[in-house]
Amino acid sequence: MTRSASMLQAWQQGLRRLIPGQTPGARAYRAFDLVLARRINLSPSFARLVFTGADVALMHTLAPDQRVKLLFPAPDGSLPTLPHDLHWKTAHSALPAEQRPPMRTYTIRALRRDALEVDVDFVLHGVNGPASAWATHAQEGDRLVMVAPNLAHAGDPGGYEWKPPQDTRHVLLIGDETALPAIAGILEALAEQQPELAVEAFIEVPQEADCLPLHHSANTRLHWLPRELLRCEHGHAMQHAVRELASLPLESAFYAWVAGESATVLEIRRYLIKQRGLQRERLMTMGYWRLGESCD
Repeated sequence: MTRSASMLQAWQQGLRRLIPGQTPGARAYRAFDLVLARRINLSPSFARLVFTGADVALMHTLAPDQRVKLLFPAPDGSLPTLPHDLHWKTAHSALPAEQRPPMRTYTIRALRRDALEVDVDFVLHGVNGPASAWATHAQEGDRLVMVAPNLAHAGDPGGYEWKPPQDTRHVLLIGDETALPAIAGILEALAEQQPELAVEAFIEVPQEADCLPLHHSANTRLHWLPRELLRCEHGHAMQHAVRELASLPLESAFYAWVAGESATVLEIRRYLIKQRGLQRERLMTMGYWRLGESCD
């Protein structure tokens, strides 16, 4: 039996575990020990890694842009198991520096508790950091730790920003490749729950081959902005889209969600609020990374 097969078989012993009810005093987030079940190469710049683990039955997500922390092997190659019943930040900080796993923030692409599977889409941009190196070379059976919402927690754990007002009728989504997993999830949720909404989405990606098929409603206009084809620098296509291409019915029923490189997102925020008069409560912006710094 191969290493990956034996490890996956061990995880399958938890298949019949029952999902517990909410527990008073349960922490909002907890650590989950995961193993890579399979890898799906989506395009030159994207790979979907499907993780499994007995405790995935205890994981929760409240929105299509749910953020989680991934803990990768430490400088010495180890991946210590964080105690599930302790505050994960405290346990992480208490580790010696050489054993402290680096952390990065990602989006849950899909959670299938019954199948004990959780998907995370990775942007592949070379081996230039601990996360990108791990994602580039990861094989079935490799382990990591995810810090994610705890199903037993009775309250709202937060960690997501997709909160359109109930009266929303027009939605604008803008992001770069780091925001693609969240935008794809938002489009799927709208198609299933509010297909009547008018949606316009602009997604900037590295290459034309990264323009992936996404599920969305008939009322959605999806625009891909591949930098390779447009011959532009990072963020320029996003800014051009919001200024020249987007339909902006800035009435009270409008809602915009923007994420990606920090400086680009800030410039778009300023434009929508100061030049187009969009109300701040109708706009959600998130800087996922900063140009000139590692975004893995």
